[in-house]
Amino acid sequence: MNAKILSLALAAACLPLSVPAAAADEFSECLARLRSEAPAKGVTAATFDTATAALQPDMAVIGFLDAQPEFVTPIWDYLAGLVDEERVADGRAMLAQWQAVLARVEAEYGVDPATVVAVWGVESNYGRNFGSRSLLTSLSTLSCFGRRQPYFRGEFFATMKIMQDEHMAPERLVGSWAGAFGHTQFMPSTYLRLAVDFDGDGRRDLVDSVPDALASTANYLRKSNWQPGQRWGFEVKLPAGLDTSGAGRRNKKPMSEWAARGLRQVDGSALPAGATPAGLLLPAGPQGPAFLVTRNFDAIYSYNAAESYALAIAHLSDRLRGGQPFATPWPTDDAGLSRAERRELQTLLIARGHDIGNPDGMIGARTREAIQAVQRELGLEADGRAGQKILTALRPSPHR
Repeated sequence: MNAKILSLALAAACLPLSVPAAAADEFSECLARLRSEAPAKGVTAATFDTATAALQPDMAVIGFLDAQPEFVTPIWDYLAGLVDEERVADGRAMLAQWQAVLARVEAEYGVDPATVVAVWGVESNYGRNFGSRSLLTSLSTLSCFGRRQPYFRGEFFATMKIMQDEHMAPERLVGSWAGAFGHTQFMPSTYLRLAVDFDGDGRRDLVDSVPDALASTANYLRKSNWQPGQRWGFEVKLPAGLDTSGAGRRNKKPMSEWAARGLRQVDGSALPAGATPAGLLLPAGPQGPAFLVTRNFDAIYSYNAAESYALAIAHLSDRLRGGQPFATPWPTDDAGLSRAERRELQTLLIARGHDIGNPDGMIGARTREAIQAVQRELGLEADGRAGQKILTALRPSPHR
């Protein structure tokens, strides 16, 4: 057994008890195979050995792979937490604080400040939440277990190239369970392709340099066919009886054709004149808010391939410009909660004697269990849902 395989075996022997021995063996064997591929990926054996010497798999990330919130959370909940009054207010403050940098970014890349700041707000809450998982740990685990292993192996090698070529310490490379990192959560391969040094210090730094992060995001959108001066889209009003069977952001038609079919802006005004291609987006079906979306929506979508995610950034960018919430209500009788409302709900649950920890606005298992208990007490359906119904039921009556 060579020294590298021996070191992997020793690391596996020290794994937490929560990692089954079979998984530990599979992880060690997988890393040994990846080591043989490293030179072809531009990663030296020395870099690989340094990066993997003490790696242990984090099996929790495998569960996250099939439970991404933008795919499993109702859109009215997803947007309620991402585009709330707190995030709008904070975003407007960031627009003011970084006005000079954002003006330079727009001049260089053609992407407006509100869109760039909206990405920042959704991705890391303006730099407050980078994520705390080691990229090397998460990406090595995803390279060896679960689906999409080839994709994550590419990101694993890209992470090592960042260490090797950009001289970034591994302890600075922390982020989401999937490997995204920095202010605007670039994947490692995206960093290698599109990150820019905008503050002129000779380093591309998405972790400690806000100018680098904002400019890199604008560069990403420009490379994704962002059209300067074009709106991402807007909310529309559908005519009665419209056939929506061909709806979808990919099925674009000239704006004039949508106008001829009876669509109007949600305030009743006519659609913009011209032949700009736009697709009809119905994220909750024809009974919910409807949107005509342009190629700029597709550019945002490419950042993280989920329509709910793209709509969150698009809507937040409008709110940062002074726009209003969507006019059409979501087709639900139990709308989602903002982060402030989630904290309020948790505070009310704690006041009723439920031990759920600090009211942080994160709806975890203990909060859902407490909601279920209260729902049973109140004779409601015990589904554990953190929505407007349970919040209203728990708020003190103004007549008491």
